[in-house]
Amino acid sequence: MNKHQNNSVFLFFILGLLLLFSSSCSSSRKIRQQNIQHVINTAKTYQGTPYRYGGNTRSGMDCSALVYLSFRSVGVTLPRVSAEQSKIGKRISRNKLKKGDVLFFATGRRRRKVTHAGIVTEKSFGKTYFIHASTSLGVTEDNLQSRYWSKRWLRARRIF
Repeated sequence: MNKHQNNSVFLFFILGLLLLFSSSCSSSRKIRQQNIQHVINTAKTYQGTPYRYGGNTRSGMDCSALVYLSFRSVGVTLPRVSAEQSKIGKRISRNKLKKGDVLFFATGRRRRKVTHAGIVTEKSFGKTYFIHASTSLGVTEDNLQSRYWSKRWLRARRIF
């Protein structure tokens, strides 16, 4: 092979690698989006389930069980307690939230202690909606920008 042929073969090889890499990135992005939607759809199947501290069934569950079971549906095993869940994944700022991110709140007396969790279900028109197990309403969706939840916000994590 002459120098020109070597360069052509090398260029062809590099182009092939780039094509393979770009298609796998788009493929993994698609799988990620499907997993996120599956987590949200699973969480929504629990809507109306009554709140029960420590519960993890359709007869009653708490907020961390909702997060735990929803992510388990796609093979992701998280800790069972919200304070421990808040240590998993990549920390996300409030203005970068996306569907599937897990939100953490301080609903007790201590302002910095994680006591509640939910999953972002939708972002639209500057509002962020999330699903969680409310002590008064059971599994329901709420607006993060509401007065109650915005005051109790602590942080968010992106699991995948």
